[in-house]
Amino acid sequence: MSRIGKKPVDLPGGVTASVSGQTIEVKGPKGVRSFTATDDVTITLEDNAVSVMPRGKSKRARQQWGMSRTQVANCVDGVAEGFKKELEINGVGYRAAVQGKVLKLSLGYSHDVEFEIPEGVQVTAPKPTEIVVEGIDQQVVGQVAANIREWRKPEPYKGKGIKYKGEFIFRKEGKKK
Repeated sequence: MSRIGKKPVDLPGGVTASVSGQTIEVKGPKGVRSFTATDDVTITLEDNAVSVMPRGKSKRARQQWGMSRTQVANCVDGVAEGFKKELEINGVGYRAAVQGKVLKLSLGYSHDVEFEIPEGVQVTAPKPTEIVVEGIDQQVVGQVAANIREWRKPEPYKGKGIKYKGEFIFRKEGKKK
């Protein structure tokens, strides 16, 4: 039995859901998300909660059970509160600024990096050394944050680069004479 799959997903105030076949559509104050489950599980809506149950006892049905319930929970959380990733920039002269739909990054290269902000994601730079990525889709928010971080990963000697807020960078000692 899936411990995660057994729990129903409660719908908070202001969030509505509708199930049609294998597709669930969740509407909330932040937007609309939908998820289509495989044929191995059944999605039902009852008493302001969404429950996911497996069809049969096959290994694939049990695998899809917990995963589908988590996807539905992420849809509900996304339209209710949204998801957020915070990045920090460390390094002399390293900074970020948002200009329209473009994030300009100065990361020590001979040119500024211009990162196009995709649809469905809001990127802000409250300080020149901070970047905040927000949206209703957890996967897209995480992927955009990873793509921004990819331009200059933190290096282990001085810790320069773009890192997630709260991330620990394992530091190394330099050469000795």
